[in-house]
Amino acid sequence: MDSTDPGAAPRGLDAFRRGWETQIGDDVFQLPAFSPDTIGDFRVKGHVAKVHGAAIADLHAASATRTADVPGADQDLVAIYVVQRGAWTLGGRPGSGEQTVSDGQFLVGHLGRLSAFETTAHLTAKFLVLPPGELKPLLGNRVITGPADSAEIRLLTALTDMIHLTVAGLDPTGVEAAQGALIELAKAVAKGRFDDVEPRLAPALTQAAKDLADRRLADPELSPAMLARELNVSVRTLHRAFAAVGEQVTTYIRHRRLHEARLALTAPSGRLSISELAAHWQFADSSHFTRTFKKHYGQTPTEYARSTRAASLSPNRHPPGHGSAESR
Repeated sequence: MDSTDPGAAPRGLDAFRRGWETQIGDDVFQLPAFSPDTIGDFRVKGHVAKVHGAAIADLHAASATRTADVPGADQDLVAIYVVQRGAWTLGGRPGSGEQTVSDGQFLVGHLGRLSAFETTAHLTAKFLVLPPGELKPLLGNRVITGPADSAEIRLLTALTDMIHLTVAGLDPTGVEAAQGALIELAKAVAKGRFDDVEPRLAPALTQAAKDLADRRLADPELSPAMLARELNVSVRTLHRAFAAVGEQVTTYIRHRRLHEARLALTAPSGRLSISELAAHWQFADSSHFTRTFKKHYGQTPTEYARSTRAASLSPNRHPPGHGSAESR
């Protein structure tokens, strides 16, 4: 769904609504009517997916939006808002008991009626709607808020990213299982703790750990213990989750560091020495780095850098886009 193309407004909302109805339909969540003062410049794009009786959406709004000031229709669902940038205000205009989810925050609650909301321009957020069956008794009338980098929200967002990538290839049983995993993690958010014996959540825990490791690759403190602490699980649980998908935590970290070091060896400028690369990517010393690199790639770092430079200078090398393999 994308209503941000040049010239899309005032048809932007129509394009967005058609995309939502095609991907999600009205049976899970019905889009509200929007205020006329935001329809004329409605620039929002999103990546949405229906997951059995649930829906997930990654939304990017270039323009501010506001729903029309009309009474909401009855509905029965649990909604989760995770805001990475901008702000999402729920419950109407200022002074009417609204609640704002600011950047770096989340909100989860049960919705009994279609509530008014407004969003700032330049919003980046995840929006989830889930069936209320198992969640409504946990939430009651509470609205739960907190930081978006909490362990449970990290797991939930990692799972939604995985679902976006795989849902098109899932059979009905797989889609139902994906919804079950979403509900289990939403329960973890409501309870403030992760069920570390729930096998359906192992892929989400693994992906969340990988996402965190990728952001901390150069950190000397990066380890299974640090990842487990950040994700609020035991080290044993983390190892068990990786084993369930056929991997090991330390192997993943080592391979990602080797990959980044290999890219640095081919950088056109500012190339680091072997010793500097070893130190930056947390290898014990240059000898250890060289042995590990050769075992993984079949060449020492020096040999790899030399062969890459030679290939780039070869007169037979086709520039990208002129029939070489690189243009595919």
